[in-house]
Amino acid sequence: QVQLVESGGGLVQAGESLRLSCAASGTISGYTAMGWYRQAPGNQREFVAGITVGGSTNYADSVKGRCSVSRDHRKNTVSLQMNTLKPEDTAVYYCFLRRLNHNYYGQGTQVTVSS
Repeated sequence: QVQLVESGGGLVQAGESLRLSCAASGTISGYTAMGWYRQAPGNQREFVAGITVGGSTNYADSVKGRCSVSRDHRKNTVSLQMNTLKPEDTAVYYCFLRRLNHNYYGQGTQVTVSS
């Protein structure tokens, strides 16, 4: 079993910043990457950012330059620093952990950006 617990969501105004965090526990040995997806109402879940155990990062074009993903391998946590937030960033943000070619997701945390 893999457990992922997100925190840090909330309501902010456009232009402000927010930091999301996620803690992983359970059967996670051998995982290869962690990161974030998001899902806005009426939309499919989309990739936001990810970081491998080797430290390589990848970002969706929509957040590139505004977001930074980081991890603490010893604590099995991943964070997403989001700056210059826009109303279109409003979504439920899901932490993911990739292990054995399978993505596990947390319950999600709501981020709402008002204009």
